[in-house]
Amino acid sequence: MADQRVDVLCVGHASYDHVFSMGHHPGPDEKVFADSLISCGGGPAANAAISISRLGYRAAFAGYLGDDIHGQAHHLEFLRECVDIRYLVRGSSPTPVSVVLVKPDGSRSLVCYKGETPALNEADVDFSALKASVLLFDGHEPALSRGLLGLPEPKVLDAGSLHAGTESLMFRVDYLVGSEKFARQWLGEDEPERAVRLLAERSPAVVITLGERGLIWQKSGEFGRLPAFPVSSVDSTGAGDAFHGAFAAALSAGMEWLDVLRFASAAGAACCGVLGARPGLPDASGLVRFLGE
Repeated sequence: MADQRVDVLCVGHASYDHVFSMGHHPGPDEKVFADSLISCGGGPAANAAISISRLGYRAAFAGYLGDDIHGQAHHLEFLRECVDIRYLVRGSSPTPVSVVLVKPDGSRSLVCYKGETPALNEADVDFSALKASVLLFDGHEPALSRGLLGLPEPKVLDAGSLHAGTESLMFRVDYLVGSEKFARQWLGEDEPERAVRLLAERSPAVVITLGERGLIWQKSGEFGRLPAFPVSSVDSTGAGDAFHGAFAAALSAGMEWLDVLRFASAAGAACCGVLGARPGLPDASGLVRFLGE
């Protein structure tokens, strides 16, 4: 059997994105013409896998794509980007689709459609021969993820928002990496520092990303901050996915904690400089100006 060793296995959501760049958000009954359109694969775990591969690490993806044209296009992207897809499940249910509206300041609005496409069951994927240094979950395939919790490898949760999947995994992983939105939803108030401290009472390591304000973290009883790398933002879509992919890749490489955070932050910043999540995911050379190496 071929070697199935990878640096990071990414488990979760794959979709297909249509990203429109526009001068302003449409009002009620308003017809707006977009300045540009990019169509490409998307989804937190799928983007993270692409990010990891571009950065020079071995990535695998476990999740679902339909047999439709969107699924086929995304499947080909995985192949072109050298992502291991032996754990990818194809089927007759539709591939989830997202429409992203990007405004001139880089902010975005998203419309997502998943239809009746169900989450996969644990038995749908055979991980018996898997050898991975790090496991990254985005919470959108909770059964697959729960089936891997017994493995000894470090586990990272991309907690972009609080939903059933992230809620079921958040205190069962080694690294809880959440957005400011996730922290606010979980705490019930907008106090990210308090959220970090409370989350750290039940999680070994917690990171909350704060966009242009950087991030805060708590690990082994120590609290810290890291400012964001300055960047002229074109589109923030995918920045979190780039961050999580680079974070997991850095862990697999055995980097020191603060270097892990800087590496991931540089990837997120680099992604903001390009329209579209998938086109913006940087390779190693794209991080040089942020890391100063």
